[in-house]
Amino acid sequence: MGWDVTALPDARGRTVVVTGANAGVGYWTSEQLARAGAHVVLACRDPERAEAAVSTIRRRVPRATVEAMPLDVTDRRSIDAAADALLAQDRVDALVLNAGIVHPPRERRTDEEGNELVLSTNVLGHFRLVARALPALERMPGSRIVTLGSLASRLGRVRLDDLQLKDSYTSWRAYSGSKVAAQVFGFELDRRLRAAGSTVQSVVVHPGYSTSGRTPGIRGVNQPSRAKRFVDNLQAAWTQGKDDGAHVPVRAVLDPAVAGGDYLGPAAWTKGAPVHTPATRASRSPRLGAALWPLFEQASGQPFPLP
Repeated sequence: MGWDVTALPDARGRTVVVTGANAGVGYWTSEQLARAGAHVVLACRDPERAEAAVSTIRRRVPRATVEAMPLDVTDRRSIDAAADALLAQDRVDALVLNAGIVHPPRERRTDEEGNELVLSTNVLGHFRLVARALPALERMPGSRIVTLGSLASRLGRVRLDDLQLKDSYTSWRAYSGSKVAAQVFGFELDRRLRAAGSTVQSVVVHPGYSTSGRTPGIRGVNQPSRAKRFVDNLQAAWTQGKDDGAHVPVRAVLDPAVAGGDYLGPAAWTKGAPVHTPATRASRSPRLGAALWPLFEQASGQPFPLP
């Protein structure tokens, strides 16, 4: 069945949390969900940018109900405080794991715990957040955890013998490997939720090749330079705006036909309507998932409450 991005299901009464929601795909995911009637919690590292995004959604979407919540996915104290805030919510229907580093540093950097920064941001922080906030999702039958993967997962691999890239760091290895790891986490999480008899669903998505230069300009949210607009529009045949990229996680949250373990992306791989699409063999590998899970637990400092 097709999915009409202009006629979303009524989401009134539902609460959706989006990490890294003050810009990019995260912002547009939040705006579109708010437009559908959901109460959206923008979980962001920078309070000023978060409030700017909240104000923008309220201005652009009449009667939108949105709020900001502090979350730095590289800081365990911030993650734990955010998890406590989610546990205190009356309901959490979906958690969209969007926050991440898209342009990794040229030289290897680490967080306060010594974890490689891109892995920490794109995977480990979300792993800890989900582990601690899972009871909030368990209270709502059919709730969903949506993990943002990437087409880069098709061009990289996870190094089990050097997950933190201490001996082999490059910015590309850091980014592509983290996105493989994120997708592995999403699919392994679904297997473990099913095995535990949970009604929570884990869905993995990728937004295609979505660029800021092809995204509508909004002060404080998306302000690409003229040069960026020019360069990105030269690639129009195979790119799309981040507003279009957001259609994929929005469908993953709202479509009742989506199920745990599904993988969604643009119809033409890099752009297009959100559809079910095949993931890489590595992303879906139960063997790789089982091998990475204890490494995620150790690096995040968080045992996961599922067998």
